[in-house]
Amino acid sequence: MQDRHRIEADKQAHQTVQRPSGRRMGFGLSSKLLVLTILFVMLSEVLIFVPSIANFRNTWLQDKLAVAGVAGALIEDAGSVSAGVQQELLDATGAVAISLNHEGMRRLIAMNEPPEGIADTIVMENETPWSAIACSFQTLIGVKTGNLRVIGDVRMGGGQVDMVIPIANMRRDLLAYSLNILQLSLVISIITATLVYSSLRWLFLRPMQRLTASMARFAREPEDKVAIIQPSGRADELGEAERQLAEMETKLNQALKQQRKLADLGLAVSKINHDLRNILSSAQLFIERLEGLPDPTVQRIAPKLLATLDRATGYTKAVMSYGKAQEAAPNIRVIRLADIISDVEDVLGIGTNSDIRFESAISQDFEIDADPEQIFRVIMNLCRNALQAMQEDKTVDISVIKRISIAAEEKGNTVEIIVCDTGPGVPDHLRENLFRAFHTAGKSGGTGLGLAIAAEIVKAHEGTLTLRDQAGPGACFVITLPHHQRPTQKSKIARLFPKDANGRLRKEP
Repeated sequence: MQDRHRIEADKQAHQTVQRPSGRRMGFGLSSKLLVLTILFVMLSEVLIFVPSIANFRNTWLQDKLAVAGVAGALIEDAGSVSAGVQQELLDATGAVAISLNHEGMRRLIAMNEPPEGIADTIVMENETPWSAIACSFQTLIGVKTGNLRVIGDVRMGGGQVDMVIPIANMRRDLLAYSLNILQLSLVISIITATLVYSSLRWLFLRPMQRLTASMARFAREPEDKVAIIQPSGRADELGEAERQLAEMETKLNQALKQQRKLADLGLAVSKINHDLRNILSSAQLFIERLEGLPDPTVQRIAPKLLATLDRATGYTKAVMSYGKAQEAAPNIRVIRLADIISDVEDVLGIGTNSDIRFESAISQDFEIDADPEQIFRVIMNLCRNALQAMQEDKTVDISVIKRISIAAEEKGNTVEIIVCDTGPGVPDHLRENLFRAFHTAGKSGGTGLGLAIAAEIVKAHEGTLTLRDQAGPGACFVITLPHHQRPTQKSKIARLFPKDANGRLRKEP
C-alpha cells in the first residue's frame, strides 16, 4: 500500500515540476545542474588541455631534433652526403636548415637556402613549462610567424643540433592535435555530464521534487490524511527531511481536525446557550416571587440563589468569549476578599455533614484590587477543581483529611491569594499544558477550560496564576495580583489620635 502511494507521489511530483501552476519559471534545477555539469567538465578538460598542448609541442620539437641528430651523426661518420639525401633529411624533419655542433666545431649538414626571418630561438635545455605553454598558444593563434630556430642535444654521439623550422609546420600539427583533443573532450564531457547528472538527479532532485509535490498536495487538502508524505526510509539528510515533513504534516492535520471539531462544538454550544438564557430568566422570575414570602429560610436563601442565577446569566452572555474573543476588560475596584471567599463557600455547598472541610485564613478587612465577578470566577474554578478531585478520590481511610484552604498575604506591591487542597495533586505529565484550553487535568467530565479561563482572567488583571510545588500532598495554586498599598487600620487610628514619645495622646494646640 505504501509502495503504491509512493509511486503515485512520484508521478505527481513529476507532473508538478513539468506543469508549473500559473507561475513563470526559468531554468529548473535539472537544467541548471546539466549546464553546470557540462561547464565544469569542460573546464577540467581545458585544464588538462593546456599542459597537454605544451607537452605535444615539446615532444614534436624533440622528435625533430632526434631525427636530425641521428642523421647528422651518420653523415658526420660518412664524411659527405649527396644533395638527394640532404633533401630527404630536410623533408623528414620539415626544417629548412640543419647544422651539427660537435666539440666546438659547427658543421652544416643540410640546407635548401639561407633561412630568413627567424622569429624566435628555443634552447630546449632552458625551456620551462610556462614558457612552453606561452609559446604553444602564441603559435596556435598566429602571433608568431616565419621561422623558428631550435637548439638541442644529440642523444647519439654527443654535440648539439641546431635547426631552423618554419613555424607554419608546427602550427599545422598543433591545430590538428587540438582538434583531436577537442573532439575527445566533447565525448568525455557528454558521457561524464550524463552520468553525473543522472546520479545527482536520482540522489537529490527526484527526492526534492517529491518533497515539493507533497507540500503542494498537502497545502491543497491539509485535512486529507492521504496527502501526508510517506517517508522513503532513506538514512541520509533527505530521508530525515521526509520524516520531519511527515511529522509536521501529521501534527498539522490533527490540529486542523481538532479545530474543525471545536468549531462544530462552538456552534452547538451557541444554540444551547441561547435556550439556556431563556430558562435562567424564567428561574429568576420565580425566585423573585419567592422573595416575597415571609418564611425566614426563604428570606435567607432566596437572595443568594438569585445572586447565583445572576452570575449564571452573566456567564451565558460570555460563554462563547473564549477562543472567539477576549474576556471583558476587568472593572477593577477595591473589594473585600473575605466576602468573595464566603460567596465561593456558599456556591460550593460544602455543609457540616461533608467529609471535606473549607477553611479560610483571610481577615474581614483584607482588601485587594480586582473585578469582583471575575476574581470570583477564578477562585470558584480553583476550588471546584479541588472539590471534584477530592470527591473522586476513592480513599476510604477516615483518618485522611480532605481540606480546601485559602489564604492571602501582601508582598510589597503585589498580593498573593493561595488556594491549596489535600487531594491527589496534579500529575507531572499534565503540568506542561495545565493552563491550556481543552487539556483537562484528568477529572471525569472535565472540559479543560476552567484553568484556562482562570489564567486568562488573572492575566487581564496583569497578574499571574501558577502551580506551586509543596512538600505535602495535594495541589497549591497561587494568584498574584498587582496591589496598591493602603494604610492599615492601625495607621488610620495613629493619624487620628497622634501620640507623643512616651506613648501618651498628644494634645492639639
